[in-house]
Amino acid sequence: MTEAIAAEQLGKVYANGVEAVRAVDLSVAHGEIFGFLGPNGAGKTTLISMLTTLLRPTHGSARVEGVDVVERPEQVRRRIGLVFQRSTADEVLTGRENLEIAAGLNGLSPAESRPRIREVLERLDLTEAADRRVSTYSGGMRRRLEIGAGIVHDPGVLFLDEPTLGLDPQGRAGFWEYVRELRARHGMTIFLTTHYLDEADQLSDRVAIIDHGLVLKTGAPASLKEALGSDVVQVRPSDPNSGLRSVLERIPGVRAVEPAPVDAAIRVRVARAEAFVPAVVRACDAAGIELAAVETRKPSLDEVFLSVTGREYREETEGNPTNGPGSRARRAGGR
Repeated sequence: MTEAIAAEQLGKVYANGVEAVRAVDLSVAHGEIFGFLGPNGAGKTTLISMLTTLLRPTHGSARVEGVDVVERPEQVRRRIGLVFQRSTADEVLTGRENLEIAAGLNGLSPAESRPRIREVLERLDLTEAADRRVSTYSGGMRRRLEIGAGIVHDPGVLFLDEPTLGLDPQGRAGFWEYVRELRARHGMTIFLTTHYLDEADQLSDRVAIIDHGLVLKTGAPASLKEALGSDVVQVRPSDPNSGLRSVLERIPGVRAVEPAPVDAAIRVRVARAEAFVPAVVRACDAAGIELAAVETRKPSLDEVFLSVTGREYREETEGNPTNGPGSRARRAGGR
């Protein structure tokens, strides 16, 4: 068996007619950190819910650690850990008590769970706080405790659904140190969704981009960025009606010119952004166009996401996901 997770034509249609996930084919290798990216309403949480047996697929099939998620859901649950985006720790209980409950729910006897809990507390740097109530924990400590609850039964696959949402940069960095250690020491497979593309870029061996329930692109972050083949210069004029686009199109070395998603800016794809900026300034000065801003970007997952979906990831994830047409269906259908 070479795959930790495998899905074939996996899909979910809700009773209200919303098709949240459409015919997804997916393959995740053992020991891989796999990033799953998409805007709000794209189907990320619905797909995780199917892979973790929380939701029954409408069609297609999926296996985790070689076990079918529909035919043998109990066996799948014994092989996986799951950390939700919202805190699930009981604040009235201590950290140790939370882990004891998690161990029991995953079928460990008290004799089996005690050494595992000691190991998890030590690994996650929570030994000194183990017998304090979780209500006294910082945000980072709670997230580490929730990882502990997800791995106390030593699963082969750990699902992380936006686990660092709401953490400050220091808390995010510390959280991912522990995740890297899990993979390095135990060969654990990590399936990750995140609102932070820099995390996915730095951590993931491969990523998949999903939109409108379809997986549009899969590959290693470096390969996806390299495939773009260009830097980006984003130019914003003071006057939106300045005719900037036609001026930019005439500059030598331009590979593509396209509107930016916001602020009437124009995006230009070129071989080397640094060498192109002076040419932009000279051409706009000669045309009498006043510039409000010129920004350069190296290929990034943000650029990949924009190229694949036609919009920036930041807009989709930082906005209110419940606004706009179809928002009620998205809430009913998962993200």
